[in-house]
Amino acid sequence: MSGAAANTDDVLILGAGAAGLFCAFTAGQRGLRVRVIEHANKVGKKILMSGGGRCNFTNTGTTHANYLSANPHFCKSALARYKPADFIALVDKHGIRYHEKELGQLFCDESSKLIVRMLVDECRDANVVIQTDCTITAVSHRNGRYEVATSHGLYTAASVVVATGGLSIPSMGATGIGYQLARQFGHAVLPTRAGLVPLTLSGKPLDDHADLSGVALPVEATSGAASFRGSLLITHRGVSGPAILQISSYWQPGEPLSLNLLPDHDAADWLGAQQAERPASELKTVLAEVLPKRYAQRLCERWLGNKPLRQFRAAELKAMAAQLECWPITASGTEGYRTAEVTLGGVDTDGLDSKTMASKHQPGLYFIGEVVDVTGWLGGYNFQWAWAAGHAAGIAVNGS
Repeated sequence: MSGAAANTDDVLILGAGAAGLFCAFTAGQRGLRVRVIEHANKVGKKILMSGGGRCNFTNTGTTHANYLSANPHFCKSALARYKPADFIALVDKHGIRYHEKELGQLFCDESSKLIVRMLVDECRDANVVIQTDCTITAVSHRNGRYEVATSHGLYTAASVVVATGGLSIPSMGATGIGYQLARQFGHAVLPTRAGLVPLTLSGKPLDDHADLSGVALPVEATSGAASFRGSLLITHRGVSGPAILQISSYWQPGEPLSLNLLPDHDAADWLGAQQAERPASELKTVLAEVLPKRYAQRLCERWLGNKPLRQFRAAELKAMAAQLECWPITASGTEGYRTAEVTLGGVDTDGLDSKTMASKHQPGLYFIGEVVDVTGWLGGYNFQWAWAAGHAAGIAVNGS
């Protein structure tokens, strides 16, 4: 490679997603010559599809507790130095209107295209060069500089920032190149798996639910010590919805998973009150007032039985209440990277500086965003990590 004519820059950023673009203009604003290399035909593809096309670009309640990592403290420094308010100020600067949906989640009023345009405009103003449709074939380091061989030729720089993302949604161009580069330069890569992903059912559990596809209900999903309240959506393959996507990052196949089907009630007190007030009402009728009718009917047909409330003994109602508050769900797996919003695991944070995202093993090498073993909850947290990690590397990366 060293014999070929090369394009020379201060910083090469591999990947034009949220973290990569943010890092690019942050470094460019410092006067560094920055080039972004992206193998897809356009930048910010995951940004464009996020939030139903409206991009849940941050969460005002972000703390390190909203992230999964083998080192839960690693993300603290970057998050503390670039906060949701900082990104909101940037959004305001560009005149992008937004609203809070729930629980601190901020969405564009119009389109996620505005967030991508904002990032690209910031890159343009910082003289960042963005190279799309550019496939990386090899990366090496010699004589104090990096050489990146691509389908567009050879690029060299003093520093390389790996912002290639994870394995989620391969139809958007996701690849494992970031993990390959990490291993090449001496980094450990923790096992990866799909996160924020629908769960699949099979056999009898699927038979019990498949014809209810489209039914949604509020639940609290629990796996181990983790619990999330939100909507559950029954699909023709299993279950989805915010509560399921959240718990999927904590659940592993074979582990217990349960749902509180009456998260807004004390089930025992509520059933007891219903029995006292309307003893002639059938169980399915009463449950249909707090659950979707079809789902209430299925519970009674398959598991709970159905008769007037006065015919249930106190002990039966108590047992039923406990069951409704801890309803077991036997998931067989997840839908995998195909529909996962994020990738859990990745580049081990033990090999990175938490303040700068710099490699502890290789001078001038940085890892940011989803490729790193830091994964946020649903609700804007992963974008906030992308902005914060991109900012940390962008203000630290050296072009000399």
